[in-house]
Amino acid sequence: MKKIDPVTLELVKGAIRSARQEMEALIERTSMSPFIREKKDYFTALYDVRGNLVSGIHHSVAGNLLDCVFEHYPAQAMRPGDLFAYNDPYTSHGAVSHSPDMVFVSPVFHEQRLSAFAVSWGHLWDIGGIMPGSISPDATDNFQEGIVLPPVKMYSAGELNEELFRSFLRNSRFPEMVRGDIKAIMGSCRLGRQRMEELFQRFGSDTTATAFDMMIHQSEAALRQALETTVPDGSYSFRDYLDSDAVTDESPWVQVNLQKEGGKVLLDFSGSSGQAKGPVNFIMHGSVPKFICGLYLTSEDPGIMLNAGFARAISEVRTRKGSLVDPVFPAAVGMRAHTKIRVQNAIFGALAQATGGKAPAASSVYVIYYLRSYDHARGTMDLCIEGLAVGFGARPFADGIDAVYSVAQKNYPVEFAEMEFGMRVEAFRIHRDSGGAGRYRGGCGIVRDIRVISDEGVLGIRVDNVKYPAWGVNGGQGAPQCARILVNPGMPGERELKPLSDRNHLKQGDLVRIMTGGGGGWGDPLERPPEIVLDDVLDGFVSPEAALDAYGVVLKVDGRSVDAPETAKLRRRRAGKSKLFHRLGTYYDGLEPPREQMPPAAQSD
Repeated sequence: MKKIDPVTLELVKGAIRSARQEMEALIERTSMSPFIREKKDYFTALYDVRGNLVSGIHHSVAGNLLDCVFEHYPAQAMRPGDLFAYNDPYTSHGAVSHSPDMVFVSPVFHEQRLSAFAVSWGHLWDIGGIMPGSISPDATDNFQEGIVLPPVKMYSAGELNEELFRSFLRNSRFPEMVRGDIKAIMGSCRLGRQRMEELFQRFGSDTTATAFDMMIHQSEAALRQALETTVPDGSYSFRDYLDSDAVTDESPWVQVNLQKEGGKVLLDFSGSSGQAKGPVNFIMHGSVPKFICGLYLTSEDPGIMLNAGFARAISEVRTRKGSLVDPVFPAAVGMRAHTKIRVQNAIFGALAQATGGKAPAASSVYVIYYLRSYDHARGTMDLCIEGLAVGFGARPFADGIDAVYSVAQKNYPVEFAEMEFGMRVEAFRIHRDSGGAGRYRGGCGIVRDIRVISDEGVLGIRVDNVKYPAWGVNGGQGAPQCARILVNPGMPGERELKPLSDRNHLKQGDLVRIMTGGGGGWGDPLERPPEIVLDDVLDGFVSPEAALDAYGVVLKVDGRSVDAPETAKLRRRRAGKSKLFHRLGTYYDGLEPPREQMPPAAQSD
């Protein structure tokens, strides 16, 4: 491999990061839908001329965004001003994992020669399908999840394909909003192309291409080194369950077997359950679990970028066709995040076995609800798609993060949600005791109270980790079973909604309370300093009862100070050796909890 001096390499790195930040800022400032401009559900990336990811956002999205384009449009036939688009999960081989995510690819030319690619994509508000919002727990095949485009030319040599654009928008219930978002994403892609052209102009083709190669090599070397020093040779297996597939009461699972021998690493997911009837299937490209490993194992080095180097460092990812992580068309995939989080958790479980517990505990799956509010006098429907925060798993060095929707997105401010949608937010607070106890506490979820103020509403909801809350590790306790959705809590006629369900009818004045789950704890709860437990109690993360029961911390009568002698006495009585994992009240080692401790639906395999 050719090399350039370190200063030039860092200058190219900085220019790449700056270009991506500009691309993201353009999407944020010019898009129309709340999911993009407020929640930030968009991504940008830059690729080399061979289609290798050079720089992407630090999130485990697939790294193969160009492969499907090359299948239909050879690189040698591309021209300046071309712009490609697609949102089909199947023909893109999982480059996008559900249909609302639309990808745009712009080739970059320097001195009339194809030199790189700029990519932008975002989650579109509505692309048709069985229900407004295009993602529904009721979907049983991909055709019910909205219009899909295989890789197509949206622009050809600078000319917009008006017929294609118009036809796509005709399939949306909110065409003007989708039009604005697509134009924002395409504008971001063009900006990325412009910044890359300037980069090649500044440093020259050879120097820039060499810098790209070195950046990829750095990431590969960093992950190889981390695997070598962290994971001993051997085989490590772990299984994590989803609550259900939304259509049946069965609990599908993700299972990974991590095998390491010398410099070769295999991630084998072929033991995962068969594909689901509901929309939780995940078309998992092999780069996704590789990126999960790379992001975690190199997280202490800020100079390492997420790119194709992570994919090169891990030898193989194996799946089984027709399984939950490798479904056969046209299996529904709209709620694939439920499975993707289980992929991450399963990898962390395997790493915990390999490292003696030095890996994060499990995180809960972020929550999304779809409130369609109807105004009969105007004959209109307002759509609120809101993602709600959960708690993340505790880490070997710190508590889990509280109240986070996802690592790359944000929560709606209350004022914005009330202004934009046909509802009123009457409470937004931490869900106390929702995080697993540990030396480091699992992050807590939230409670959100929503009042329907329109004539009526229809609610779709996706809440997970009810039957299977997040597990704890290395003596840490799993999160409690506390995620729920209640309508009119504490009032006559109170009812509980199915966690993964749609077409829940609401009337004007109804209050919906959504309580989300937390992350698992890390380390023995009896080793958490009593003063920190007291802080958690005073801050509303832990109740006085949980401080006593889970942490062995005795508070004085005033509830604002620790009774140190009684706490020490209680902790001495309780001290004992625990196993590696904890879930559903049981400590266990190995693949999964004892079957007698598991919900009946999970014992059918």
